[in-house]
Amino acid sequence: MSVMKRVRDMSVATLNDRLEKTEDPVKLIDQFLWSTHQEIGKSEQLHRQYAVHTEHLYKQWKDAEQWKERREQQALTALKAGEETAAKLALQDKVVHEEKAERYRDLYEQSQAELNELSELLQELRDEYRAVYDRRQFYVARMESLRLQQRLNARLGETGHTSSPGTMFQRLDDRLTDMELETKSLRDLRRMGQEMIYNAGSAVQEVIERELQQLKRKLQQDQGG
Repeated sequence: MSVMKRVRDMSVATLNDRLEKTEDPVKLIDQFLWSTHQEIGKSEQLHRQYAVHTEHLYKQWKDAEQWKERREQQALTALKAGEETAAKLALQDKVVHEEKAERYRDLYEQSQAELNELSELLQELRDEYRAVYDRRQFYVARMESLRLQQRLNARLGETGHTSSPGTMFQRLDDRLTDMELETKSLRDLRRMGQEMIYNAGSAVQEVIERELQQLKRKLQQDQGG
């Protein structure tokens, strides 16, 4: 695993850890997306440079291979013509190009492996960017839902809509019923008072009548005596 890959893994781990603690996930994700976008741009530029360099190494390798084969054919032709010295010179140059071809082949294979690794990393960065961006859209929708819910709660608090119309009219009916009962109770109380006064008057009249009869009997006794 390359240094660049290890850095990316640490960045993702940091993002996941901070998302669990932040109160503004969208802002944190935007920062991460911006950083990832910058890294994608740099990686794309490096990828282009690696591709050009790898292609150059490949051409150097193949050119050396062609010169090696050409010098071998020239040496063979010289030997057939009986020119051994020319054949040795051709073989000497063949060895030089053979060593050159091996060196460039090693460089090419190393560069191609690094180019492949960079291509994989670049694809991972693009996939990661898309995944985090989709996650951002989810958090945006979630926070918008929360904002609307808060506005709804505030609106209900201002208007005082804590009960339904049916409950409101039921309370009004109960209040009117209480008032009717109070009125009826007061009327009954007044009627009771009038009856008590009447009854009290009758009792007084009986006492007076009884007293009157006693006085009459006493008067008759006095007159008779």
